[in-house]
Amino acid sequence: MVDGKINELHVYGLHALLVSIIAIGSGNVNVHDTQKLLTTVVRYIFYLFFIRGSQAAIVLIYKIHYWNVTIDLQRITQKHKTSIYIFGASLAVLIYNRESLFREDFFFLFAAQFIEKYLNMEHSPTSIRYGIGMACSFFEGYLTHVLPSDGARFVGFAENIAIYEANQGVVFPVKKLFIIITKSMYCPPDLKQFNKPNRTDLARLEACESLSDVEKDVAGVKNRTYRNSAYKIHRPGSDPVYLAAECATPLHTLHLVLQKRALFEELKNIDVEEVVNDFCTMLRSIISKSHDCHDKCELVYFDNTNPDLNLADVLLDKIRELEPNFENIRLQ
Repeated sequence: MVDGKINELHVYGLHALLVSIIAIGSGNVNVHDTQKLLTTVVRYIFYLFFIRGSQAAIVLIYKIHYWNVTIDLQRITQKHKTSIYIFGASLAVLIYNRESLFREDFFFLFAAQFIEKYLNMEHSPTSIRYGIGMACSFFEGYLTHVLPSDGARFVGFAENIAIYEANQGVVFPVKKLFIIITKSMYCPPDLKQFNKPNRTDLARLEACESLSDVEKDVAGVKNRTYRNSAYKIHRPGSDPVYLAAECATPLHTLHLVLQKRALFEELKNIDVEEVVNDFCTMLRSIISKSHDCHDKCELVYFDNTNPDLNLADVLLDKIRELEPNFENIRLQ
C-alpha cells in the first residue's frame, strides 16, 4: 500500500539519521578524511554482500544436493543483478586502492550477523513459501479426494479408469492422472488449445467424455462433485492414445490473480518461476511419500513459452517413459 511505503521510507530515513548522529557525536569517525571514510563504507558494503551472497550460495547447493533441484543460473543472475553489480563495484574499489579484502572486523561482523540470524530462526514464526503452501493444499484438498478409494462411495482412480475403458471400449496405457505444470502458470479451459494450429504432422489432443463423477461430503458441502477429464492424443499414421490429464488449478488461480495486480497489490512482486519450482518440488515429494497416491499421479512440466514444444508430444514421451510397451497394450 502507498501509506505503507511512505512509513517505511520515514523509518529508514530516521534510522539513518540516528546512526549518523551517533557516529559523528562519538568522535570516532573522521569525517574530514573523505577517502578513508568512503573506503570504509565500501568495505562494509563488500562484507555485507559477501555474507548475504555466500549464504544464498549455500542454500542453492543444499537444494541441488538434497532436493535434486535444477538451478537456472541465468534467471538467478537476472533477479539479483543489482546486488551483483554493487558487490562487484565494491570489490573493484577495494582492489584499486590496494586494500586487503578481509580484515579482523569482517569476522566480528559475520559473528554478529550469524547470532542475529540464529535468534530470528528461534523466535520468528515459520514462513511457508507460496508454492509450497499451494502444493500441500492441492494434495490434501483435491488429490486425496480423486485418487485413492474411500472404501465406500468411491472405488479409486485406477478402478474409475477401468470402468471407463470397459464402457467406452478404449485403453489407457498408463492409468495415472497426468497433472500438467506450465511454466507461465497459464491453463486453458481445454488442453486442445495447446495444439499447434495447421500442423497435421504433429500429435494433437482432443477431449473425450469425462470419467465418472466423484461425489463426497466435504467441509459442509453435501455431495460435492469432482471430475477428471479424459483425452485422446491423435498421432499421424497411428492409433490414438488415451489418458486422463488436467492442469494444476492452484497455479491457474494464481495466474488469474496476477492478471489483476492492482487489486492484489501484495503479490505484485511474486517470482512466478520460483512458485512453479516450489510447487513441483513439494508436490512430487508429497506424492512419493503417500501410500495412497504415489502410483496414481504423474507430474508433467511443460514450457508453454517455448513455441517449439508441443504438449501432445510431451505427454507421449512421458507415457513412453512410464510404459515403453504401450503400443501393444490391449483392452482386457
